[in-house]
This record gives sequence, structure tokens and C-alpha cells, in this order.
Amino acid sequence: MRILALDTALNACSVALSEDETILAFHHEERARGHAETLLPIIKSLMTEAHTRFEDLDMIAVSVGPGTFTGLRIGLAAARGIAIAANKPCLGITTLNTLAASVPAELADGRIIIPAIDARRKEIYVQSYRYEDNSARPTSIDAPQAVEISAAHTFLPDTPFLILGSGGPLLKEAGQLEGLSFELADLEPNPDARVIAALARERGVPVEGSPPPAPLYLRGPDAKLPGGIDPTPAKK
Repeated sequence: MRILALDTALNACSVALSEDETILAFHHEERARGHAETLLPIIKSLMTEAHTRFEDLDMIAVSVGPGTFTGLRIGLAAARGIAIAANKPCLGITTLNTLAASVPAELADGRIIIPAIDARRKEIYVQSYRYEDNSARPTSIDAPQAVEISAAHTFLPDTPFLILGSGGPLLKEAGQLEGLSFELADLEPNPDARVIAALARERGVPVEGSPPPAPLYLRGPDAKLPGGIDPTPAKK
């Protein structure tokens, strides 16, 4: 299965092209802004490098959040545009799932895995995962949520845990990890498109007629339109 995987949800631009378990081409660069200008040229370069046409793809996979409002829309627009043009299925993967899946079972060592992302406004996006017996990937044990850093006690376990992502240092600096048995994982704090591709391959092609991936917003955007209008589409 040949998959094009994209991420522009946080502070990086990550693109991978895989065939089954082999990575054919990969590019990952830290980038807080400018995703719109760089994403498509990176995709084109990697497709050329791997001698692959969009028609050769079996699926496009993309980060759906939580993340920055603008970054999510850029990645989703690119992924859905390619999927429509090439008549290929498109699958969404959450940023928290990707971060958790980047933790090897050996590093987790039986501990709960907590990917935590800086959400600004003194909040973090967070979700808990753990490896079950003989499982290849960690599975979620609660729902993703936006939580105030000062309310960390509402989600941090009293058992040993490993925390990764940009939110971990914020919790430590705020003194929210004192007295707890934890480890701050020294891992990439942004989603890696290679992991997204692997997760997409393991999930398989979406059923025909499935809705396209939509952004996972755990709260409204920081920016407001004139008059204080929230630009997030209203739920019907």
C-alpha cells in the first residue's frame, strides 16, 4: 500500500511517502509558520524523488488535530485536494495519537503515555495511552481534551507515567509534576509523518463513502474576526 502522509498541525512541516513498511521519501522541518508556502513544494519534491504519481497512491493520510487553527486547515486542504483530484481515499489521524505511537513499548515500560501539546492560553491538549499485552501500538484510555495547566491534577495519574510533547515542560515549569512519578521523554514534540503513514497503513483504507477527515478542535481559535466573531464553522 502506497501512502502519502502530511502534518502541518503544530510547529513543523512533515511529509512522508511510504510503500507498505518502507519509507520511500521523507522530509521534516521545524516551522512555526509558512506551512502554506512550503507544503506543496515539499510534496512535489518527494513524489519526484520516489518516482511516484498521485494516481499511484492508495491513500492520503493527514493530521486532524488538535493543533493550530491555521496549520490544521492548510494540511487538511492539501490532503483533501489531492484526494479529490486523484480520486483516492483520505484518512485523518490525531496529533495526540501520532505522538503516543512514536513511543516504543520498551521506553514506555508499562507506564501510561501522556502526549501533551501546548494549546496557548495556559492550556494544554492532552490524552492518555498505554500498551496492552502484546499490542503493537498504545491504545487510548480516555478522550482528548483541552485542560488548564493549573488543573493538571484532573488528568495526571498517581501511577508512573511518561509525558511527551510541548506541554510536558510547561507542566514541569508550573510545578504540576511535583511529587509524581514521571519521565519527560526526549522525543520529537511534533508529529512525524512516517508515524502517520504507519498508523494509516495499520488502519487500512476507509470504507467507500466515508466522510472526509475533519479538524479536531477542542476549543475555539485564538483569533477572532471583527466584532469578536468566532471563525470556527458553527455546528449544525
